Amino acid sequence: MPLDLNKIKSRLDSLKSTQNKTTAVWKPNPGKNTIRIVPYAHNTENPFIELLFHYNMNGRTYLSPSSFGRPDPIVEFANKLKKSGDKEEWKTGRSLEPKMRTYVPVLVRGAEHEGVKFWGMGKQVYQEILSIIADADYGDITDLKNGRDIVVEFKTAEETGKSFPETTIRVKPNQTPAFDAADAGLKEKVKNQKNVTELFPELTYDELAAVMDTWLNASEANPDGEAAPSTTEETTEEAPQKPVQSATTKAAIKTPTSAKDIASEFDDLFNS
Repeated sequence: MPLDLNKIKSRLDSLKSTQNKTTAVWKPNPGKNTIRIVPYAHNTENPFIELLFHYNMNGRTYLSPSSFGRPDPIVEFANKLKKSGDKEEWKTGRSLEPKMRTYVPVLVRGAEHEGVKFWGMGKQVYQEILSIIADADYGDITDLKNGRDIVVEFKTAEETGKSFPETTIRVKPNQTPAFDAADAGLKEKVKNQKNVTELFPELTYDELAAVMDTWLNASEANPDGEAAPSTTEETTEEAPQKPVQSATTKAAIKTPTSAKDIASEFDDLFNS
């Protein structure tokens, strides 16, 4: 039987995607880490990218198309269960809803030469950063010229004595440039940062429906069995929560600097 070149190419692309994710997604090491949030080149109005994921579906994690307002068969199924009138089905429907993880482009101090990475954070850390930005005493900490670094302290579950790790942040008081303006190499890396969606492939509607069917069949075959452990790396810091839709969140994103100012700053940086 001849080789299926399409399958081989697909597998190769999948391996490349995994490698790209490993190098481009940043997770804090135990202890204190210093980072700098930079504007997102693919949306200079807002560096925070809210993505919805289905965790622990057949032991894997899948990006939900609902992140971009597209139909998601798992979400549709979850909504049907919640409307059934049955309490247990409602609970199952709730558990099938995608959970949010927010990503933001950062430069890791001491490793700036590696270029822009994406830090995935949970709801609590996300809200805290937005609250700081909304505070007039801090303002736009992502500003390339007058922003502020963030110290991210990560403690393992063993250190906290809890069943989960803990992440805390402290914004430095001094305003500093994100990088030396004379560093043309780093400027180019910030300019040519990845689109975060390249790191999380989106399945088609039919492909995701097949994933759900596999999950349903597995559940029926072993209704009393334990759920497969999650293999996602994004859940190790903090359990992902539902999207933040508060007025504070929206105001925090818009308050520091207008979209026109940020876009202008990017133009000045990259065209200089």
